Amino acid sequence: MNVTVSRKAHFNAAHRLFIKEWTDEKNSLVFGKCSNPNFHGHNYELIVSVTGEIDKETGYVIDIQFLKDIIKEEVEDAFDHKNLNIEVPEFKDLNPTAEHIAVVIYNKIKPKLKSNLDLEITLYETPRNFVSYSGK
Repeated sequence: MNVTVSRKAHFNAAHRLFIKEWTDEKNSLVFGKCSNPNFHGHNYELIVSVTGEIDKETGYVIDIQFLKDIIKEEVEDAFDHKNLNIEVPEFKDLNPTAEHIAVVIYNKIKPKLKSNLDLEITLYETPRNFVSYSGK
């Protein structure tokens, strides 16, 4: 029987959506306020969901403290109160859209989990705008 265990977290980060080869006008047209040359920020809400079989001995799919520690190390410590474009190496050449941020988070967490566990990342950029990624 598969069960999904989820942990919520949050981080605050600044970013600018833009393509270096485009003019400021074209970036502004495509990305709007998110292309502010002086950056802007979001209070991101993150849901990390792990799906798998319940361990017969522990009764866990995953130890929630273990998951909490991975999220703190791989996401909160790495992204919180940072300028994603400037301070986070994964976004040096990657536009920090919500879609890309979710994929980067997935790629940071997935290797820390047992291979039989499935992972889904849901990232809220705003209360009404969110993305989900499950590696598929």
